[in-house]
Amino acid sequence: MTRTVHTCGKLYLAGEYAVLTAGQPALLAPIPIGMTATIDWAEAFALRSDLFDYGVDLTPDSNYALIQETIALFEAYLGQPLHPFALTITSQMARDGRKLGIGSSGAVVLLALRAMAELYALDLSADQLFRLAAAVLLKRGDNGSLGDLACIAYGDWVYYQSFDRQQVADWLTHQPLAEVLSADWGYVIKPMNLALTVDFLVGWTGQPAISSDLVNQVKSAITPDFLAASRSTVDGLYQALTAGDKIGVMTLLAQAGQLLSALHPAIVTPALERLCQATTGLSAVAKSSGAGGGDCGIALVFDETDSQTLIDRWEEQGIQLIYKERFDE
Repeated sequence: MTRTVHTCGKLYLAGEYAVLTAGQPALLAPIPIGMTATIDWAEAFALRSDLFDYGVDLTPDSNYALIQETIALFEAYLGQPLHPFALTITSQMARDGRKLGIGSSGAVVLLALRAMAELYALDLSADQLFRLAAAVLLKRGDNGSLGDLACIAYGDWVYYQSFDRQQVADWLTHQPLAEVLSADWGYVIKPMNLALTVDFLVGWTGQPAISSDLVNQVKSAITPDFLAASRSTVDGLYQALTAGDKIGVMTLLAQAGQLLSALHPAIVTPALERLCQATTGLSAVAKSSGAGGGDCGIALVFDETDSQTLIDRWEEQGIQLIYKERFDE
């Protein structure tokens, strides 16, 4: 019987760039625009993704390297050779061939892990999935915070505190995988419940960004003052969201956006600036999300009429609403 599994995308609420430093926190939200995988036993390994016009086996291929390395790590985790299977992945994380910027690399790894776990009837916890996916990306030299993995693995709004990823990467090089997976990495992942009546809106600028390139550009601008301000803002925003403090949420989310704008001019593009300014006069607050340089922005809107007004304003600015969710206190 063919098994089918799904995974979501993610967006940052606050803590971008600071979370690249070990011990720094960030807040992330799951976006149910994701990927689907089907998997079944087969006579030979067969991998296919709708992002490419061809499929492969386990012969190294640059386009399928992420999936192939995930399979290799899962085999090491099982401690036995894998039986061949056919794995097909379809993605909803792009529009007209342009990425939405909601976390495709992390989603691919977690999707492949979930599919293989389903095939092998393994009940992996969200934390186990996070660690396995993190191991794949760390072995590949990924330069991100891995907060996307935390959010997607848990499928929930999360408070994520990053860890010393270079240390864990070194462990993966020199220690058995089982030892590394059971070690204390030092991260924090706390699912969070919003105690507010609010609309959560995601607007897409239509301008795809290459996050890894922008991260490398911005890293040198990160200072101790920025890190301290980001920590204070993220921790305060977490408290405000979970305590139902509307004024605190609006103030602190705006502050999180201002920190990004001041950090580097490439983060908040003119389109993202228009996305944020569209909340003027409304019971709402908006900011860019993630690495910036394009992609998406988010808004929290505290009045249903204002939500439609904001959506209309975004449309006038060429910003497409790709997701809306209402939370009731």
